[in-house]
Amino acid sequence: MEKKLLDAAMEGNITMLKDLIQEDPLVLDRALASCVSETPLHIASMLGHLGFVKELLSHRPELASELDSRGSTPLHLAAAKGHAEIVKELALVDPAACMVRNEDGWTALHVAAVKGRVKVLSELARVSTESTRALTDRGETVLHLCVGHNRLEGLKALADAFGKDDDFLNWKDFDGNTILHIAVAKKQVEIIKFLLTSTGVNVNALNANSSTALDILMQSLRDLRDMEIEDSLRSVGAKSAKDVQPIVHDWARVPTRHHQISRRLGSAALSLKEGDSMKPAAQKKPSDWLGRKRSSLMVVASLLATVAFQSALTPPGGVWQDDLKVDDKGNPVDNPHSVGTAVMSYKQPKEYGLFMIFNTIAFLTSLSIILLLVSGLPINRRRWVWIQMVIMWVAISTLVITYFISLRQMSPDASNVKKMLREVTEKSVLTWLCLMVVVFVGNCVRMNLWVLRKYGYIKPKEESAPIDDELEEEEN
Repeated sequence: MEKKLLDAAMEGNITMLKDLIQEDPLVLDRALASCVSETPLHIASMLGHLGFVKELLSHRPELASELDSRGSTPLHLAAAKGHAEIVKELALVDPAACMVRNEDGWTALHVAAVKGRVKVLSELARVSTESTRALTDRGETVLHLCVGHNRLEGLKALADAFGKDDDFLNWKDFDGNTILHIAVAKKQVEIIKFLLTSTGVNVNALNANSSTALDILMQSLRDLRDMEIEDSLRSVGAKSAKDVQPIVHDWARVPTRHHQISRRLGSAALSLKEGDSMKPAAQKKPSDWLGRKRSSLMVVASLLATVAFQSALTPPGGVWQDDLKVDDKGNPVDNPHSVGTAVMSYKQPKEYGLFMIFNTIAFLTSLSIILLLVSGLPINRRRWVWIQMVIMWVAISTLVITYFISLRQMSPDASNVKKMLREVTEKSVLTWLCLMVVVFVGNCVRMNLWVLRKYGYIKPKEESAPIDDELEEEEN
């Protein structure tokens, strides 16, 4: 008998249902008491047999509250399939079913939103206003589900139903994301435009990571839609989190000028009593300075070592590509050479010697800086950094000399070229020497000032302005 009832539900055969009830008046009660997860109403609701559903509800309306193996009511199944008329009948018979959650934590309205069943959404929003406020297990509203599954038409239908309820439109899930955050993260251009132009969504709301919708866009992988989305956001005043100024709404808690001055004086007195607590802050600046200098030295030293190494492998003029020790007749030649040796060493041995000397100095000084930085020795002091900077000056200067030797070697012997090269070299060397003198004098002055401050000959630098001056500025 139960199998016949399920077959009738599958076919939507109302006549067979009536015959079964007439033959056995308890057939529907047995279906309720059965261990089978799906009732005939589940099947008929899922398949869209409206007449069969009405007939079942007229005999046993309690079937509307039965759950299947996934915790779904017949209303869930009808909503998922988009059978709006059946949804209407089920919701009228058992309004409480609108608030029942399945094993995914979704109500029938949530299921309709995910599936994009616009008519069902409108019907459920009209019949059960309370269900529109139900949240998922992740704190998401039905609007979050529409946006998350790119259901623009469903979102429009719900936005019309909610009207001017901006609080609900700006509801945040457990991650602090509004529907605009989600739309921007998924780069749903049409939904973003709709939210910005037709709803009261807050474009500068912050999520749990203190990010606005614009921040999420900037942090995402870039594609062709980003420019259009960014223009849409900025056109309505969207900002990054760093530009969003918090607004204090509780004006009773805003301190007056007298309270601000008293608090500052109290903080100043506390800092004078607990002078040790200021030491870590005072030491933070040198530490940052040393860290930046070490990083800069490592980068520049690596670059100089690479250039010097490459110059040694490919000197000006290149290397011989063949062996030449005897002529075609087997007689020794006047200027023999071997493959792979530098051409410059045969043609201009003196200049080649200078080139290799200065290039080697640049290479070794650069490597020495790298070695000191990675050696693990306790060199985290200013004087060690100054020593490394002096070594760096030597490396740069010798590399400059190497450059001019190479330039001279590669230039032709024409008189006008030699004259121009000499002028360029003289002016460049003079400029370089002036720059080195300025740097040297500046660092000497800094070192002398540091020594004088250390031994008390001059007044140390003041870390911050006096409190009285600060208060005077506020009064003005």
